[in-house]
Amino acid sequence: MEEIVNKVAESSLEVFDLEDYFPDNHVVELDISQWLLEGFLLKEKDFREQLKNFDWSIYEDKYVGITCATDAILPAWTFALVAVYLNPVALKVINGNLEAITIVWYEDILSKVDYSSYKDKPVILKGCSKKQVPQAVYTLAIQKLMLHAKSIMFGEACSAVPLFKRK
Repeated sequence: MEEIVNKVAESSLEVFDLEDYFPDNHVVELDISQWLLEGFLLKEKDFREQLKNFDWSIYEDKYVGITCATDAILPAWTFALVAVYLNPVALKVINGNLEAITIVWYEDILSKVDYSSYKDKPVILKGCSKKQVPQAVYTLAIQKLMLHAKSIMFGEACSAVPLFKRK
């Protein structure tokens, strides 16, 4: 019997896996409807009082997306006021949902990655995530990888789709 050889393991192929940078509990969504009367009506005095008495420390060192889960019609200053309370404790605050703040997380993380190990090598941008990596993050990642890699494929080594090849 012939020995089975793992040609992928022996190749210079590098895998770039976005799950390695997944934020886990560092990225959260804050739904402000919890401070609205019946989830819809903003009574300014009550709203300000609830914000003042809220324990903001739970958002310490987190990326926070401020959202409203209901179809409440809110004054333009609402999200800005919540951001005033979040800013001293959170790492980053945006007006957006969990996906939007996750993309911001990845923008920051991918700008700090050392891509030198991918220099002039074939790279697989790993697909088939077990975690919810937003689709937009793959677009961010390929733009970074294109500056370094010889070629980029998407997916898994056994069934990769070619995306880029340096000329």
